[in-house]
Amino acid sequence: MAVRIYHNPRCSKSRQTLELLTAKGIVPEVVEYLKTPLDAVALKALNAKLGVPVRAMMRTKEAPYKDLSLAEADDTALLAAIAAHPILLERPIVENGPKAAIGRPPEAVEAVL
Repeated sequence: MAVRIYHNPRCSKSRQTLELLTAKGIVPEVVEYLKTPLDAVALKALNAKLGVPVRAMMRTKEAPYKDLSLAEADDTALLAAIAAHPILLERPIVENGPKAAIGRPPEAVEAVL
């Protein structure tokens, strides 16, 4: 599997992470997840690669998180919410084979390269 970045071009951390990858000679598959949202099954698989709680891969300060009262939701509900509202997915996420990392800070993705 090639390196893949779940990217939002409007996000500075996402742009910095993409620059980090290209500076290392990596040409990742760029998935603009706001245009091409992941379904709950793909999100669950991505979460397993990240090895973090589902909530850790979410942007909890976005309006849909509060509007949907997700503070007490279980993982299934959280994954469904991200699938329905892709703005809730933390960014960027770099996936490389069986591993993935959130690029906050961008250098955090080096662990999966």
